[in-house]
Amino acid sequence: MLLRLPVLLFAIWAALLGPVYAADPVFPKGLQIGLAPPGDMKLSAGTPGFEDPDRKASISILQLPLGAYEEIERAIFSRNQEGLVHIKRENFPFQNGIGILVSGRQEQNGTTVHKWFLAATGPSPQFGDITMLIKVDVPDAAKAVYSDATIRDALKSVTFRPAPLQEQLSQLPFSVNDLSGFRVLRVIANQGLILIDGDSEDMIKHPYVLVSVGTGAPEAPDTRGRFAAELLSTAPLRNIAVTFAEPQRINGYPGFEIRATATGLDGKPLMLVQWLRFAGAGFIRTVGVVHKEDWDKLFPRFREVRDGIEPK
Repeated sequence: MLLRLPVLLFAIWAALLGPVYAADPVFPKGLQIGLAPPGDMKLSAGTPGFEDPDRKASISILQLPLGAYEEIERAIFSRNQEGLVHIKRENFPFQNGIGILVSGRQEQNGTTVHKWFLAATGPSPQFGDITMLIKVDVPDAAKAVYSDATIRDALKSVTFRPAPLQEQLSQLPFSVNDLSGFRVLRVIANQGLILIDGDSEDMIKHPYVLVSVGTGAPEAPDTRGRFAAELLSTAPLRNIAVTFAEPQRINGYPGFEIRATATGLDGKPLMLVQWLRFAGAGFIRTVGVVHKEDWDKLFPRFREVRDGIEPK
């Protein structure tokens, strides 16, 4: 807690100064986090970030939920740093805020690798609730090109952007061809998305649809009903009670539908439907949730979304 007060004061000071960096930031596809890559680094073809394959130097960028920050902060101040030596920890301002920078060296396969870790959270509501962790690896032989000063300049250029929804949607393993009046609230990288109705992002107040993919589904038809019920029981709702369940075909694929009642976090009665569409051990899951009095109006729209989903 004592550390966070100077961090906050310094963040305010940095925001008032409004530093400007000359190089334009580059954003890995689908990420809200970007920076001006140093030296000869280009966008990585694998892990989101940048790399110089000839010199084996790299910058990896992790975009995580806001709740992940506390665990990252605990790891940063842990005494066990997995072989990292000459560790330095400091408050570090960058273009959109301030984070905690850890630097040091580590022996890897007989080679000394210089490392930097920058952790921070999204600085304002316009960028959403995100945590970032940026990891930089520079072998000793590449230090002439990627010096400490060069890496620090690159990290100072770190900036955020609003969620690039179209980029994120293009990376999903399925497409949604009919939103039926819903709008995209959030995309979960490579896994799914949340659609919402209404004029705010309040999922307690407004109807919403969850679409996601998963694996581990049973291939035997007679066990899919139990699998679907177990999956529905994990929903973050209270008093879930199944009112209807049956196997069916969904766009030519075997599927299973469950309808249920539940209690929302506001204490009001809800109705929901879950469709699973199976393909071997994989499945696409569509869940629609609405307050009970609006069920008849929303159910056809839930079904339109379901019917517009196609695997890529």
